[in-house]
Amino acid sequence: MQRHHEIASTPENMVWGYLDCSTRPVLEINSGDSVTLHSFPAGGKETLPDDLSLVPEDYRVALETMQPGPGPHFITGPVYVRGANVGDTLQVDILNVKVRQDWGFVSILPLLGTLPDEFTDYETIHPVIDREREVCIMPWGTEIPLAPFFGIIATAPPPSWGRCGSPVPRAFGGNMDNKELRAGTTLYLPVFNEGALFFAGDGHGVQGDGEVCITALETGVTGTFRLTVRKDMGLQWPFAESATHLMSIGLDEDLDDAAKQAVREMVKHVCARTNRTRNEAYMLCSLAGNLRVTQLVDGNKGIHMLLPKALL
Repeated sequence: MQRHHEIASTPENMVWGYLDCSTRPVLEINSGDSVTLHSFPAGGKETLPDDLSLVPEDYRVALETMQPGPGPHFITGPVYVRGANVGDTLQVDILNVKVRQDWGFVSILPLLGTLPDEFTDYETIHPVIDREREVCIMPWGTEIPLAPFFGIIATAPPPSWGRCGSPVPRAFGGNMDNKELRAGTTLYLPVFNEGALFFAGDGHGVQGDGEVCITALETGVTGTFRLTVRKDMGLQWPFAESATHLMSIGLDEDLDDAAKQAVREMVKHVCARTNRTRNEAYMLCSLAGNLRVTQLVDGNKGIHMLLPKALL
């Protein structure tokens, strides 16, 4: 029987700024169980609003007691999924994501973002979040509809990679900052360790494709995931799908190479799901696949392709 679990938003259930397969699991579950977990915004005390009464108590405790790592992201986990072995795939059904704070922040920071040499008047703003109306309100009055998601969804990296800083997305997923990985989407991640060791964090309230200035609307989110071990896929790279689209993911320091990878991955998955030849799948991608810039700011840049399932 499938069970539901919740991970409390306490320091012992989180890491700050890294992913490491040697981290002690905070929960052990069966394949097919669901897990609710909570995330805080990336960054430290310098990102907080002037009115500290707006800062949730559990977030303040984390800031006061946790040791920051090589990255800025609070990440919950890992979750050990029984039956997951090296070479398997972890199916991550994103069941629900909700904003859990009444504010977020957006920053322009030194040496970061898409145009670091052109934007040197560094600034952090704190848009108000109206959770009832599901909008954020910019300081100049513009209202932007919320579309919350987790910037980081990952399995633990291979043991040989050691401790990986949280900013750079890789084969295990991680800081992909893909706004399409929202409620209703399924993400497939390669398993590099026994138990898969699932992590999620880096709450975003809304983000444009590109995340050009370095941040999304960084805020706290709560999400529920169903984690299922797949023995029949054997993926070596992240892939996703929604009810209507397949989504391939490319990650590379060079945006051209990220695009090539996204196309290559989509061709592979179309061939695996249909009787199309590689040439036919490639032509289908050219006519109906839409390449989008996921993000430009995480070391490995991201490109994802969306292909309508109806055309399979």
